[in-house]
Amino acid sequence: MHFLLDTEQRGFAHSLGGLLTSCDTPAAIRAWADGDQGPGRALWGRLAGAGVFALAVPERYDGFGVLPVELAVAFTELGRRAAPGPLVETVAAAALLGRLGDDAPAAARLPAIASGATVASLCLTSVGPYALDADAADAVFVADGDTLRLAGGSGPVQPSADPARRLSRPSGGAVLARGPAVAAAASYAAEVAALATAAQALGLGRELLTRTVEYVGRRSQFGVAVGSFQAVKHRLADTLVALEFAEPLVYGAALALAAGHADAGREVAAAKVTAGEAAYRAARTALQLHGAVGYTDELDLSLWIRKARPLRDAWGTPAACRARVLAA
Repeated sequence: MHFLLDTEQRGFAHSLGGLLTSCDTPAAIRAWADGDQGPGRALWGRLAGAGVFALAVPERYDGFGVLPVELAVAFTELGRRAAPGPLVETVAAAALLGRLGDDAPAAARLPAIASGATVASLCLTSVGPYALDADAADAVFVADGDTLRLAGGSGPVQPSADPARRLSRPSGGAVLARGPAVAAAASYAAEVAALATAAQALGLGRELLTRTVEYVGRRSQFGVAVGSFQAVKHRLADTLVALEFAEPLVYGAALALAAGHADAGREVAAAKVTAGEAAYRAARTALQLHGAVGYTDELDLSLWIRKARPLRDAWGTPAACRARVLAA
C-alpha cells in the first residue's frame, strides 16, 4: 500500500523540519542529559507555537483535535532531529485527559498542554512503572487500572542507554479520577504513545541512514570511497529496505487509529515493532560504518545512535508488540 501526505501535511513537515534545523538540537540534548532544561524548554516553546502538542488536544480545549496522521508526521520530524524531552508522553497524556469528558477536573489542564505552558509526563502501570523526565515535567500523570492520579514526586533517575532519557518511578499524589472511563482512556493513550514512538523511531532511522551514506561517500580507503564497496552498499540497502517497509505501516496505523477501527491496536503494534527494529538496524549500521569514531561522545551522531534501542523498547517492546499482532 502506498501512502501520500497531502499538501498541507507536507508543508507542516517541511516547516517543522526547518524549525528544528534552526535550533541547535545536539546542544539541547546534551544540556537535557546534564539536567539543564533551559535549551530544551526553549525548544518546547517553539514546538508548541508550531502546534505540535495541540494535535492531541480536543478543539474545545484550544487544540486541533486528536489527529493521529498529523502526529505521525510531526514525530517523524522530531525523531529525525532527535528532540529531547517527554514529547510522546505529553501528547499521550493529552489524549488520555481529552477522553475523560468535560466533567473531569483534570481536563482543565489541556489548554496549558496545548500552548506548551505545561510539560507533562505519563506513566501507565499496564505498560511499565516508569515515567520519562518526571523530574523535568510540570505534571506527571499516573494511570493505574481505573484510577488516575497526579504524582506528588518521583524516585531516583534510572540509567538509560540514552542519557537524555531520564526514567524514574512516580510516587504519591492526588487522585484525579476513578472509574471505567479512566481505564478506557489509558488504553487509548497507550496506542497514541506507541504510534508517536514508532514515528519517532522512523525519523531517527532515516536520519541515521542519511548521515551514514554521506559519511561513507567522504571516507576513503585504498584510494576509493568506502561507499563504493559492495558489502557497504548491501548493508545500506538492507537498512533502507527496512525503513521503507516501516513507513507505510506507521501511516497505516495512524489512519486506523484516526478512524477508530477495531483492529487499530494490532496495526499500531505492527508499526511499532517494525519501525523500532528498522531504527535499531540503522543505528547498528551507522556505528559499524563509522568505525571507531562512532563510539565517541563528541560526535553528534552518537546522540542519535544511543536513542535507537530505548525507542525500540519504549511503549511496547518488540516481543510484546509481536505477541499482540499474533493474538489479533
